[in-house]
Amino acid sequence: MTISILAFDQETGTYGGAAATGSLCVGGWVLRGDPESGMSASQGSLPSTLWGTAVLDRMKRGEDAETAVAAVTGADAGRAERQLAALDPGGGTAHFTGQNSIPTAGARSARHVVVTGNLLASEDVLDAGLSGFTGTNGALDARLLAALAAAAGAGGDSRGLQSAALLVVARKRPPLTLRVDLSEDPLAALTELHRRATNGPYADWVRHVPTLDDPERGDPYAP
Repeated sequence: MTISILAFDQETGTYGGAAATGSLCVGGWVLRGDPESGMSASQGSLPSTLWGTAVLDRMKRGEDAETAVAAVTGADAGRAERQLAALDPGGGTAHFTGQNSIPTAGARSARHVVVTGNLLASEDVLDAGLSGFTGTNGALDARLLAALAAAAGAGGDSRGLQSAALLVVARKRPPLTLRVDLSEDPLAALTELHRRATNGPYADWVRHVPTLDDPERGDPYAP
């Protein structure tokens, strides 16, 4: 019972995902990813965190998103209750929506971006989420937050929202993993958490920790 988005910024080599739901702890349930594997969003009425991990493992070994999603979903007898989206390291996307997904459920995609959702207020939520992303300029994380806001503005989860999350990864930066597990206004809380995490002392500190492209960073005083 979730709206989610996965996207790739080819210019910066950054991968990102965002999600919001009318239940608790959406970040822990839905979003997975790293720069060597891509991103996944596993959700549904009986979501499988195993799907999210399995599709990343396949993409890391070289399968494209479409092949990986077909393999993971096709092997699960419970797939009718689940939904999966994937973004491979090349920016390719794929998605699956089980036949028992609670309406309104479905997906929208464009180049390097895929939006999925279930138990939505209407199909307009999917369209708004995609338009919110493609119609916004700036950093990938800001565009993902704009997508969630647009989806919510179109009705979002039909029950309202209780949790939201953002995950952004790249070889040149530490992961940005933000989760609001319970809030009366999780999108506002996530936006404020993002502001604090990307400005001030915390953001200054993050610039000094190891990354995939610079795994031996160890100078807290480097410019």
